[in-house]
Amino acid sequence: MTDAIDNIIRIEGGYVNDPADRGGPTKYGITQKTLSDYLGRQASIEDVKNITKETAREIYERHYLTGPRINTLPSPIQEQILDIGVNSGPKTAIKMLQRVLNAAGFGPVTVDGVIGPMTRNVTETALQKMGPYLSNAIVDHRIQFYEHLAERHPSDKKFLKGWKRRANSFRLPT
Repeated sequence: MTDAIDNIIRIEGGYVNDPADRGGPTKYGITQKTLSDYLGRQASIEDVKNITKETAREIYERHYLTGPRINTLPSPIQEQILDIGVNSGPKTAIKMLQRVLNAAGFGPVTVDGVIGPMTRNVTETALQKMGPYLSNAIVDHRIQFYEHLAERHPSDKKFLKGWKRRANSFRLPT
């Protein structure tokens, strides 16, 4: 998953403080709030500006991959769930997966944002039976989520095209 994390860092890019972004100051996709949680104290804007790629990798590994146990999902969908987690939070990413599993008829899986044995096992079964359709169903759900978010928060409309492009980058040929 090191390649996936490096790819996220590359996509997220350097320091940004877009007034329309509710996440606030960000570097390599790490927000001021996320950095504060990591440091155990309130991070300053300067702290955000000074994040190294190594620190960003550690945060992604600890708080977005292994902490929420995304690394225990079947490898073909780990990167996509990790990417959703970076954009929307790991719990939201896991809930999206759980909703897709239920909608596809593989549940009932509790939609709690936690990866436990049931979510892992049902995901494995769904992947075996659906193949690339599972990934594409997650992409579709993700796009619906972003469209709903932009409806609720008009300032997010500025980001919708990029969010959709990023989601569609995980679409697989069927």
